[in-house]
Amino acid sequence: MADPRGFLKVRERELAPKRPVALRLMDWREVVDPADPTLVARQASRCMDCGVAFCHQGCPLGNLIPEWNDLTWRGREREALDRLHATNNFPEFTGRACPAPCESACVLGINQPAVTIKQIENSIIDEGFAHGWVVPQPPERLTGRTVAIVGSGPAGLAAAQQLTRAGHTVAVYERDEEPGGLLRFGIPDFKLEKSLVARRIEQMKAEGTRFRCGVTIGTDMSWHELRRRYDAVIVATGATVPRSLDLPGRELGGIHYAMEYLTASNRAQFGSGNLSDIDAAGRHVVVIGGGDTGSDCVGTAHRQGAASVTSLAIGRMPGTERSHSEPWPVHPKLFEISSSHEEGGDRSFLVSTVEYVGDESGNLKSLKIAETQYTDSGRIPTPGTERLIDADLVFIAMGFTGPEPLEEAEVPLQFGATGGFERESDFSTDLPGVFVAGDAGRGQSLIVWAIAEGRAAAASVDAYLTGGTVLPSPVGAHDRAFA
Repeated sequence: MADPRGFLKVRERELAPKRPVALRLMDWREVVDPADPTLVARQASRCMDCGVAFCHQGCPLGNLIPEWNDLTWRGREREALDRLHATNNFPEFTGRACPAPCESACVLGINQPAVTIKQIENSIIDEGFAHGWVVPQPPERLTGRTVAIVGSGPAGLAAAQQLTRAGHTVAVYERDEEPGGLLRFGIPDFKLEKSLVARRIEQMKAEGTRFRCGVTIGTDMSWHELRRRYDAVIVATGATVPRSLDLPGRELGGIHYAMEYLTASNRAQFGSGNLSDIDAAGRHVVVIGGGDTGSDCVGTAHRQGAASVTSLAIGRMPGTERSHSEPWPVHPKLFEISSSHEEGGDRSFLVSTVEYVGDESGNLKSLKIAETQYTDSGRIPTPGTERLIDADLVFIAMGFTGPEPLEEAEVPLQFGATGGFERESDFSTDLPGVFVAGDAGRGQSLIVWAIAEGRAAAASVDAYLTGGTVLPSPVGAHDRAFA
């Protein structure tokens, strides 16, 4: 520990400033300005280098957080970058899109604000790219073994990079026109600029990973043919089936799943599509669902010039402090004001959606809602509290139920209790050489779990192909976070 009294000298949690709301609504750039290096070093000094560093367990990647905090405080940025990359292929993604369970598990967080781990992580990797320290790492030799990875989200990319560096010939199949999965098409630029995704893809290409975009396995190429061509296959298709809200009026125009909207918006941003009937400009937007995806819809609608934006959550407003049922080091459900909610709009809790109300032309014009009441049978609308709110564009952001089924007899993968495909603890399936990684097996989860599973699945594939492996395996397929 560089400064054993750092956490006593610096007791406040300091974060880099966000760009003013009026300014950031004029573009799609990231909301948070880069952190001042002096601020980052000062916050890193608060790390206590605990004898038992619970932040390691809070993060499924097992990030060496106290080590790179110490190196950052000492000004040894190149070494800090090496320690960061030792456990995480893409820290610039997790530093921006992860809710930071590591900070919830920070020991300092028991009686002080937690160390700003995400901010330090972002600073390290951004400095690394700025100084040209992040370079391709092609393998020294090739094994002659081939691996196909289906899906190019964080799990697929992490597995591909690990296996490529181990010397295998890896091809990543992606049905979209560009690789990246939800990193590229789901998360808005104001949260994760797409140039960050593109530069990682270029690094991976330079290392030898091959990308086959615009190819849908099961349609453009059969699963049988894929298995015939490659020595091993990793299914990393994500949990992309949205949870629906089927109520009277669901057939009306103007009702969309959140990911339809975010994907269309992202495509429009980089010129490969248009918003057509999903453009929020001048419209009354209602977002059903209070999670990160719903928040992303709110921020996107603001930037498109919506007439109004309303967020509805069926449950109670979370507390501002840990509940007794979520003690440290559990990642708690707390009330948070995201950058999107800072930008305006209405946000309501304990609201049940009752009916979609349309006009004579078959388009949505309003939403009938009611107060939520808790009963023994679940959450239901309270009779007599119904009212109408303006809504000509609704986005359903209620999460995802699991991956899309693989409707081909050659790959009879079954769904398990998590909503994902069944697999063994080492990510293998009943099909020889077929593995499942990320949300496709775990169900809807966090980006850190996806990268951790991609790394671990790569280790299992390497062992399957060569009889042994030195690749790290941070998690098992059935591991769970603190509970």
